[in-house]
Amino acid sequence: MLCHLHISNFAIVRALEIDWAGGMSTITGETGAGKSIAIDALALCLGERADAAVVRPGADKADIVATFDISALPAARDFLQQQDLLMGNECIVRRVVSNEGRSRGYINGVQVPAQQLKQLGQYLLSIHGQHAHQLLLKADYQRQLLDAYVANSELQQQCRQSYRYWQQLQQEHQALQHSQQQRDAQRQLLEYQVAELDQFAPQADEFSGLEAEHSRLTHGNTLLSQSQQCLQQLYDDDEQSIYRALSQVSYQLEQLQALDPALAGIQQMLSDALLQTEEASRELRRYADKVELDPERLAEVDERLAQWLNLARKHQIANEQLAERHQQLAAELAELTGSEQRLTELELAIQQASRQYQQAAAVLTAARQQAASELSELISKNMHELSMANARFAINVSTLPLEQASANGLDLISFEVSTNPGQPLQALSKVASGGELSRISLAVQVILADKVTTPTLIFDEVDVGISGPVAAGVGRLLRQLGQSTQIICVTHLPQVASQGHQQLFVEKYTDGIATETRMRQLSDDERIQEIARLLAGENISANALANARELLCTPAV
Repeated sequence: MLCHLHISNFAIVRALEIDWAGGMSTITGETGAGKSIAIDALALCLGERADAAVVRPGADKADIVATFDISALPAARDFLQQQDLLMGNECIVRRVVSNEGRSRGYINGVQVPAQQLKQLGQYLLSIHGQHAHQLLLKADYQRQLLDAYVANSELQQQCRQSYRYWQQLQQEHQALQHSQQQRDAQRQLLEYQVAELDQFAPQADEFSGLEAEHSRLTHGNTLLSQSQQCLQQLYDDDEQSIYRALSQVSYQLEQLQALDPALAGIQQMLSDALLQTEEASRELRRYADKVELDPERLAEVDERLAQWLNLARKHQIANEQLAERHQQLAAELAELTGSEQRLTELELAIQQASRQYQQAAAVLTAARQQAASELSELISKNMHELSMANARFAINVSTLPLEQASANGLDLISFEVSTNPGQPLQALSKVASGGELSRISLAVQVILADKVTTPTLIFDEVDVGISGPVAAGVGRLLRQLGQSTQIICVTHLPQVASQGHQQLFVEKYTDGIATETRMRQLSDDERIQEIARLLAGENISANALANARELLCTPAV
C-alpha cells in the first residue's frame, strides 16, 4: 500500500509530506484548493507524461517521491525481482521534472525510463477519475470489466494465441496465393529448362575432359605419325638412333676411364641417360599403340561440345558452370513445387487453427456467461444500495459470426440496465442519466476492486452529480471496500467524507506574492468542523455541527 508521499515544487505545492494509512482516507477542501493535486503528483510519479508546466513557477525542478509497502504485493515484488530492483519490503518511486521539461524516473534509487514506472504502477495502485464512468459506454471497456471479473487470464491468453496463429496462417496463405500467377509462369520456364538440362545431363568437370578428348581425336593422325617418327629416331633405327649413338659414346668413355678415373662420373651420367632413353622409348611405343583414329567418336564429342556451348550461351554463364546451373534450376523448381504443397498444407492447417480458435473462444464465452450472470446480480444489488431500488442490471453476452472474430473471442458484450419498473433492459447509453451512470460505475468498480484485490484504489471525485441518500450509499460502499483495500477518495460530499477512517484537508493560502497548497490530517474535532462546513457552507450552525457529529459517530462499518 501507499505509505508516504513527498511533493516538492509541483504546481502550486512548494513542499508537502503526507503519511498514508490503511483503510479509507478521504480528502476534502474548498473548491480550487487543489484537492486532486496529490493524485496528480502520484500519477506523474508513476509514469504519466511530464512537461515543464508541472514545475512550480520560480523553481528549477519538481520532485515527487512515493513510498510503498509491497510485503503483501507478490505481483509488484515479482516485477521488481525480474528487473533486479527489489530491495526488501519497501519500494521507493521517484520522478524529477526540470523546468525545461526533461524528466528522470527512479525505482529504489536506480534510474529507469518512464515506461518502467508505468509498468510498476499497475501493480501498486489504480486511479479512477470523475469522468471514468463515461468509459462504461464503450463496448471494449465493458468487455475488459467482465474479463477482469472472470479473472482467468489463461483463457483469454489461449484465445488470443489461437487467433494470432490462425491469422498468421491466413496471411501466409494469402501471400502465396497473391504470387500464384507469377509462380506459375516461373514454374513453366523452370520445368522447360530443367527438362532440357536433365536430358543433356552435364556432369561436374566434364567440359575440360571433353575439350581434351576432342583435341586428341581431331589430331589423331598427326599424333600417331609424329610419335612413331620420334620412336624411330629415338630407338628403332638400328643405324642412326639416339639410343645407338649414346651406347657408342658410353662404351668409349668406359674404355677411357681405365686411363683416367676422372671420366667415371661422366660415364655414369651417360649410363643413366641410356636407361632413361630406353624407358622413354617404351612409354612412347605404348602411347602410339593407344592413339585412336575414331571418326564416329570424334563426331559424338564434337556434337556434345556444340550442345554444351549452346546451353551455356543460352543461360548466359561460363561453360564450366553448366552442371552447377543445372542443379540450381532443379532446386528452384523443387522450391516452387514445395510452395504448391505448402498451399495445400496451409489450407488444412487454417481449417484446424480455425477449429482450435473456435474451441478456445467457446470456452471463454462459457466463462464470460457465468461471470456475467454473477456480476449482474452483484451490480444490481449495489445499485439498490445506491438509491436505485427498482433498477435491474444485466450483462448480455452474444456470439458474433466467425467473420467478426478477434483476438478477444467471438463475444459481443453489452451492459444493459432498466431503471424503472416495467421498463425493458436497454443499453446503458440509451437509458442511464449522468448521475445513474456514475453510480453504476462506482458499483462496478467496488465489485471488481474486491475481485482483483487491487492494493490501492484512488477515487478522484467519482461522486460528482450525486447527493443525499445516494451519497450515503456511496460512502458505505467505499468504507466497506476499505476493509480489505487501501482507499483514497477525493470528495466534496459530507456523507462520503464522514465514512473515511481518516480525513485529510487541503487548503490554499497566499502571502500576496505566491500561492501555496497544503494538506494535513484532521483531528476528530477538526473533522466535525469540516463535515459541518460541507453540510452548511461557510456559516456553520449548531444544527450543522450536530449533523456532522451524527455522521461521524455512525460509520457504515
